[in-house]
Amino acid sequence: MLRRLTFAALSAALLLAPVSAANAAVEPAGRIEISKMMGRWYEVARTPNALQKDCVAGASDWRAAPNGFAVVQSCHKGGANGPLAVWKAKATVSDPQTNAKLRMAFFGGVVTQNYVVLEHRPDQGWLALATADGRYIWLMSQKPVLAPAVRSQAIARIRQLGLDVARLEFPPPMGS
Repeated sequence: MLRRLTFAALSAALLLAPVSAANAAVEPAGRIEISKMMGRWYEVARTPNALQKDCVAGASDWRAAPNGFAVVQSCHKGGANGPLAVWKAKATVSDPQTNAKLRMAFFGGVVTQNYVVLEHRPDQGWLALATADGRYIWLMSQKPVLAPAVRSQAIARIRQLGLDVARLEFPPPMGS
């Protein structure tokens, strides 16, 4: 068990570690209403990363907690019926002016990372999230499957914000 926990912590550290200055900082498109981030979000697309290797049916559950938010991220490893992998984090808003910059602490605060909600379209049921350096990107939906036209619009918006959407992968959603 200790070996597994150590591997998970090291994988998270590699994923969440700062990268070279060659990657420019990303900025949110505007202010978001943080209460509309609460609830379950399903992963539609992501930039490949070590922690989520072989993950399918990814989801993040957000709920209000003292001093911020509790976030539980999960996926099934290897297939929809594969073992469930779970990561818990505490998130705080690091920029109250936009509510779109978040600091997340994983593994009891051992690993922390800054994230930016690039775009939040509650009317269309999606949001785009990235690490503050733009290296890792996630497209999340409030439904297990995002309608193809809306998905295309979301990806076009991420591209318009200057991020490399060619690197995105589209793991199978829940129920696949």
